Amino acid sequence: MRILGINAIFHDPAAAVVVDGEIVAAAEEERFTRRKHGKRPVPFSAWELPEHAAAWCLRKAGLRPDQLDAVGYSYDPRLVDHSLDGLDPGSEATRTDYARRAPAFLAAALPGLDPTIVRFVRHHLAHAASAALAAPCGDSAVLVADGRGESQSYLAGEYRDGKFVELAAQRLPHSLGLLYENLTEHLGFARSSDEYKVMALASYGAPRFLDRFRELVYSTDDGCFRTEPVDWERFAPAATGGELGRDHADLAASVQRRLEDVLLELTSWLHRQTGQRELTLAGGIALNCVANTRLHAEGRYERIWVQPAAGDAGTALGAALQLAAEFGERAAPMRAAGLGREWTDPELETVLRTAKVRYTRSDDVAADVAQSLAEDEVVAWFQGRAEFGPRALGHRSLLAHPGRAANLERLNDVKGREQFRPLAPMVLAGRAPEIFGRGPLPSPYMLFVHDVAPDWRARIPAVTHVDGTARVQTVDSADNPLVARMLAEFDRRTGLPVVVNTSLNTAGRPMVDSPRDALECFGSAPIDLLAIGPFLVRRA
Repeated sequence: MRILGINAIFHDPAAAVVVDGEIVAAAEEERFTRRKHGKRPVPFSAWELPEHAAAWCLRKAGLRPDQLDAVGYSYDPRLVDHSLDGLDPGSEATRTDYARRAPAFLAAALPGLDPTIVRFVRHHLAHAASAALAAPCGDSAVLVADGRGESQSYLAGEYRDGKFVELAAQRLPHSLGLLYENLTEHLGFARSSDEYKVMALASYGAPRFLDRFRELVYSTDDGCFRTEPVDWERFAPAATGGELGRDHADLAASVQRRLEDVLLELTSWLHRQTGQRELTLAGGIALNCVANTRLHAEGRYERIWVQPAAGDAGTALGAALQLAAEFGERAAPMRAAGLGREWTDPELETVLRTAKVRYTRSDDVAADVAQSLAEDEVVAWFQGRAEFGPRALGHRSLLAHPGRAANLERLNDVKGREQFRPLAPMVLAGRAPEIFGRGPLPSPYMLFVHDVAPDWRARIPAVTHVDGTARVQTVDSADNPLVARMLAEFDRRTGLPVVVNTSLNTAGRPMVDSPRDALECFGSAPIDLLAIGPFLVRRA
């Protein structure tokens, strides 16, 4: 079966192609249009489709639209209950109407597509499939939590032999995701976009409002939860102009801790119902790596696997995988997050020549980059297929020396980020256990935090957060030999098997995807070296 998956309804529009159960391609529309998150999550944008991402995925698969057997659209307008709070008052009907028209919109965007093959896939079921059917573990319990879907905000159950068994679902207005989004907005950040900033800010505060939030946010005996209305001003004034104080940090810490506590209770309930040893996670809440680590450290599961594109972009993949399962196909595990675009060496060289930039061809790009990093240069790293999801995993990365404490402020300045935000370490998988603890290892997708060993904190200060943790990505030479060799070369020069790894972009811009994007980023930010394929572009 040749199946196209589409996410378009809220934010992070994306497309994916699954052929005979194998994931061939997946990409987010923002990487093509250069508009962060693709669009804003408002009802009037629901008609916008990931046209560029879908067209590219089809080309990558060698398919025309008329050769598709099915299209999965990760939202089912028939499930919307317009009487519920938690919807967009006065305009939810517009979103629902646009969703109903999605088959016709898709047929117009992809000429030759038969609109009758478009099938609506329940939003949270698409999330669940993106995790459980893509995971390398077979049967598993699965938990999905985000802001909202059609009329729900949460789904829990299990997959057995490719079939989903629902055990609990939470109807709106109760939503852990909307709770966190509301806090994000109150702290002066963009909702449905900047929630990770709240998680970072929480490390600077103390959960002194936790008792009150235990009354406002709590689990129930049926595997669900309640989120009562919150008067945010009672805890801290709305942040304006980026002015954040102790009350704001303490409020973030309190909500973060309560979120973790409730997730622990929900996953424990799910374990009692299923007895599964494996837990898979998706939905925007699954990108909260601090919560994920508590589930690993204190929960009842032997293993937790989180979909790397756990946000709404991942529902494009999930919709395709869910339809494949319903057609009786067994999904192949997701082996890596590098599912996006790539360029050959001749194509890269053509771009460099056209741009009239000076470049050299390296005999050993891994060694040359390691040397530049050892000399405390900031390196833009553009290699292989682009990542699917929000994490830079060694394909479109910005790298630096982790042993220079000043590099935290330096890279936040390069990217135009808030100074309270941490940077992540990339580490050789075989060396990770001696440096990082508590979180699960290996951790190839940067979706958990780990305690930095006390004797390493002074050695890698640029990637050690204020609370002594780091959001780790482990690199295995079998999966990513070029990055692993670069790390080994850096270790040989410095005694550190770790480098700083953050996304190759600047604030408010999507992650770099194309060679042109890379040159624009390199030209506009104080980056010392661009390693693009085997080619090196050095700042004059």
